[in-house]
Amino acid sequence: MGNPMKIRASAKDGVTEIKILMSHEMETGQRKDANGTVIPAWFINEITAKLDGKTVMQAQWGPSISKNPYLAFKVKGGKAGDKVSVTWVDNRGDTRTDEAAVT
Repeated sequence: MGNPMKIRASAKDGVTEIKILMSHEMETGQRKDANGTVIPAWFINEITAKLDGKTVMQAQWGPSISKNPYLAFKVKGGKAGDKVSVTWVDNRGDTRTDEAAVT
């Protein structure tokens, strides 16, 4: 699957903006392959973001999210050098975690 995520985080005026591009196929379970066989559902269903170890965002997703989803949000607090950690779990139980420093 390659690198699971690209994370960018920047702090300005007491607010940290976090941008995440996740690498995932995100199959709905409703498409068929060339042989007419249904492609099984495979999607991220849980995502958690932490800023210096404190959970700042949690989400539960379903099959309607697009392939290679992009997520951006802002949180109060954070400064340059703080660590952002993002973890996702898909419906097959695969878990990926990545982290980046706030700039």
